[in-house]
Amino acid sequence: MPELLISTDSHVKMTHDQVKSYLPRRLHEPYDDASGAYEARMSAGVGAANRAGAKQQRTDKIAASNSAFSRDGYWDPAARLKDMDTDGVQVEVLYSEVSAFRYLSNVTGGVSEAVQAFNNAMYDFSQADPDRLIVSYQIPVHDIDLAVAEVRRVAERGAKSLQLPVFPDELGQPDYFDERYTPLFSVIEETGLPVCCHIGMKTALADLAKRDPTPNKGIMVPVTPLMTAEAFGMWIMGGVLARFPRLKLVFVEPGLAWVAWWLETVDDMVKRQGYVYPGISELPSHYFHQNVHLTFIDESLGLHRMRDVIGVENIMWSTDFPHPVTSWPHSRSIVEEQFKDIPDDERKLMVSGNATRVWNL
Repeated sequence: MPELLISTDSHVKMTHDQVKSYLPRRLHEPYDDASGAYEARMSAGVGAANRAGAKQQRTDKIAASNSAFSRDGYWDPAARLKDMDTDGVQVEVLYSEVSAFRYLSNVTGGVSEAVQAFNNAMYDFSQADPDRLIVSYQIPVHDIDLAVAEVRRVAERGAKSLQLPVFPDELGQPDYFDERYTPLFSVIEETGLPVCCHIGMKTALADLAKRDPTPNKGIMVPVTPLMTAEAFGMWIMGGVLARFPRLKLVFVEPGLAWVAWWLETVDDMVKRQGYVYPGISELPSHYFHQNVHLTFIDESLGLHRMRDVIGVENIMWSTDFPHPVTSWPHSRSIVEEQFKDIPDDERKLMVSGNATRVWNL
């Protein structure tokens, strides 16, 4: 049998028309108003330029993968399974390109219905092969009762993956250490499902993007994953993972190498510099290794030189299909090159074993 490869970060294109097909007609206009207002906000200023710049990035090694955006497998599940077969990838964890929790709370008179409609559309995509297409259901955080109900609903339908916003403050909500999230995190612990936070451009970077003189926003783009340090801190030093030790937290696409530096730094702040974090009783790195997982695509420095610091059981491989950096359709050969000289037991954990454990596969 070929080596099991599980991509822990791949993408599916979910259209507004698909979502609306699960909504009653009376909510189509409110849905359009909410999604339209969100897209207008994103397009204002530098938003459109940021997205276009990100899509223009290339890596010489896999330049041919740029055609993946136009493949039917981006939106059609049957075609997606064929693309996975071509790539030699047996399972994908899938994230919608649309951050629906940024606008679903503004669907006048039908927020709950809109949340369910979006996740129902994701569910139906997965039904082509639920064992191979692991969709991440988006859980809103503006209404905790609604969030708890939606976690229970999708869990009862066989959900394996949940997605929360990386930065709740951007949605006008408190950070995750706030007590208001206790019912939500309690029910997520109960289900055993992982919480996935896919990085995106933090709105605080809008000014940097505006000032960035490079055509592809090449100054701003590499800063984006580094902003994940804020989210690490809120979850770890804010005490969330101390209160909910069974939470499985996945940060999607944050990069690897800088995280080794971050772990050394925050531990040193406690051990040598005397920083106090009332919400935790262990070093920050303890909670990271206990609860946090990172996905990566192709990053030699972090993988080969820093995996021991980050934790082999905390690192998971991905293809990022169909984005420009994707390893599709050469994932198997790229994995061979990436993991050259890495022990087989460690390789197995990072390409499939950790994902099997985290997503209960």
